[in-house]
Amino acid sequence: MTFHVGILGTGSISDTHARAAESIPGVEIVAVCGRDAGRAASLAAAHARPGAQPPRAYAEVQAFLAHRPLELVLVGTPSGLHAEHGSAAAAQGLHVLVEKPLDISTERADALIDACEAAGVRLGVFFQDRTAPGLRWLEGLIRQGGLGRPVIVSARVRWYRPPEYYGGPRFRGRWVLDGGGAVMAQGIHTLDLLLWLLGDVKRVQAATRTAVHGIEVEDTAVTTLEFAGGAVGTFEATTSAFPGFPRTVELSGTEGTIVIQGDRLAAVALRQPPAEPPPDVPGTLNPSANSPTISDPAGHRAVIADFLEAVRTGGRPLCDGREGRRSVALVEAIYRAARAGQPVVPA
Repeated sequence: MTFHVGILGTGSISDTHARAAESIPGVEIVAVCGRDAGRAASLAAAHARPGAQPPRAYAEVQAFLAHRPLELVLVGTPSGLHAEHGSAAAAQGLHVLVEKPLDISTERADALIDACEAAGVRLGVFFQDRTAPGLRWLEGLIRQGGLGRPVIVSARVRWYRPPEYYGGPRFRGRWVLDGGGAVMAQGIHTLDLLLWLLGDVKRVQAATRTAVHGIEVEDTAVTTLEFAGGAVGTFEATTSAFPGFPRTVELSGTEGTIVIQGDRLAAVALRQPPAEPPPDVPGTLNPSANSPTISDPAGHRAVIADFLEAVRTGGRPLCDGREGRRSVALVEAIYRAARAGQPVVPA
């Protein structure tokens, strides 16, 4: 079966989506859409296959969604447009896979979930940590009790973005379309990872600052998390830590400690080592600590491949809409706690 895929958005993340999709056998990119017709045409031309007609470029969303054949739309528009664009695609009977976050509020996320369920189409979110071999091994270890009872976690996203990063696209650093700063735009991958590994958070305390950049939203945040399962943790996110350092997560349970750097297992210390050792996988090639550019699309490729399998089989993707909503709800709680100066409960 050939899957005909449309790329909605013309920023750097949409190029990543296109590179990831075109590397999957049986996938054909047939259409590209962006507000800037020239950028849409350039992206379409860049992903034309030799000897084949290039993807058609559109500047108008509804015309793009009416393109046929088309079964799946990869949404890479600004975060605050994900629900609008995803719902429009669902109304045309198209499956929807959106870049993180699902949208910038639970209200918008719920609208997108409802639209896809009403249309009978699949909805997924790009959280590529869930495809990393070492992290999948760790999730299974925790689920099977190999780490014992989770006790404490420390997660640090100490990245750096130069001033020009926020001076580029009109939505960066603004509440309206970005929905927040270092927590929503960068740290949400790590919040999704913590929710996936440790389950729901029952209480949040937080402090946020706009410490370095001249933007509307936070560039620095520190949060304490109390998990429903009993573990406690801290979460830091910043784009102000020059020159930028790999994401680090340290997780201890009653049976040992695991350290993650980037998307790989940096240390595994368990009282009872598992029969099968953790996978020896290389770290990410993406310089996320100091650049928004994704050089290696392997994680996005794995997310797309998993999503297509869910479409084929009628199964559930690694991160569907309801799973993707959880991290949005947690980000909202962090912002509410920071504004209130007291603990809050995620909605």
